[in-house]
Amino acid sequence: MTVIPELIFMSRTPIDSGDLLTGGATIAQKCLDLQKAKNRGDLGEKIALLVLQHSPVDIQRMKQNFSNRIRDINPEYRERLTKKITEHLLGTYQRIRLLQQQGAFKTMHEPLTDQQKKYWDMAGGQCRDNGDADAPAIRFLKYLLAGFCMLVLNEPGHPAGTPFPGGDSVQFTGGVYYCPVREKANDVDGALCPFCPALQTPEIGYLRPPINSGEHRKQEFIEHCHKFHNFNG
Repeated sequence: MTVIPELIFMSRTPIDSGDLLTGGATIAQKCLDLQKAKNRGDLGEKIALLVLQHSPVDIQRMKQNFSNRIRDINPEYRERLTKKITEHLLGTYQRIRLLQQQGAFKTMHEPLTDQQKKYWDMAGGQCRDNGDADAPAIRFLKYLLAGFCMLVLNEPGHPAGTPFPGGDSVQFTGGVYYCPVREKANDVDGALCPFCPALQTPEIGYLRPPINSGEHRKQEFIEHCHKFHNFNG
């Protein structure tokens, strides 16, 4: 399984009343309140209230912690990954602020599924104080931002363009998001994948060439067309 450091989170224990206090309520209490959201708009408003208690300085702390954790990987890949994740974190924070100011959440009436509501059980379990570099409140902010993308905007937790080792990346084509590891981490405790609207990037069987993919996938496409679609004269 391909794993990008910090992008797939490992849960440790279920949430309970012993979670740390942050902003006058425990993370567990906040997660329970988020689970009570009636629809996407209601959830968006609840997330915005929590996210905008933070400042862009907290986003920079998240970026620095992330950079520290991936400092030993390939420098070229590290630079691409850090740039994309930084854009995503800051961009999501600003989108939340803008949508709240515009009153856009009041127009989002689509109901949330039971599976989507389980996201907050997972998020709460990740945010206990276990000695990681991130404080629980900063770790919870990560899950708020990812939950906003997946559950409110119906976008992947890892944005289009997120690179993976080997040259593949999250793609948006034909109105559909595709991720190269979407179905490869569902058995990992704490992974975002079970809640992500992206589809697994096809390995073979498509006629359109892979977009911005690694050479191995481009060659696979050529061989598949040659073998199965009679493009050999």
